[in-house]
Amino acid sequence: MNPHHKLKELGLTLPTASSPGGSYVSVNIRENIAYIAIQFPIRDDEYLFQGRLGQELSTEDGYKAMELCALNVLSQVNKKIGFENITGLNHIDAYFQSGENWDDSPIVVNGASDLFVKVLGNRGTHSRAIFGVEKLPRNFSVGLTSSFTLQAND
Repeated sequence: MNPHHKLKELGLTLPTASSPGGSYVSVNIRENIAYIAIQFPIRDDEYLFQGRLGQELSTEDGYKAMELCALNVLSQVNKKIGFENITGLNHIDAYFQSGENWDDSPIVVNGASDLFVKVLGNRGTHSRAIFGVEKLPRNFSVGLTSSFTLQAND
């Protein structure tokens, strides 16, 4: 499965890969594991989906925000690693900020999980953890980190 063809088939385009907002790298490779720094719902330098889920934003908004975070992860992979060099997605950590009585985080995080499987096929299956936090930078509703296994260089 070619991720570029699949993205086009889904009517999606990769956002421009963002630069780090601090003293870190966007992609850190250790042996055959690539760690992708937290990605937020940003499209080409425009901050989107800001606010609290269940207050300013709906669960559907959260799903779309997390899907955009996943597109940003794929943008980093495409720019810094190349889709052809990944064996698969290992794990994602999803972060969200919400109103007090909102409890649809698994549905929101499916925005990322569903996208990874649609675009990467079996290479997109993964484990995940979900964390509710008091505040995310720039009042983003969600954020996403991930790790990939890379093909061995013989």
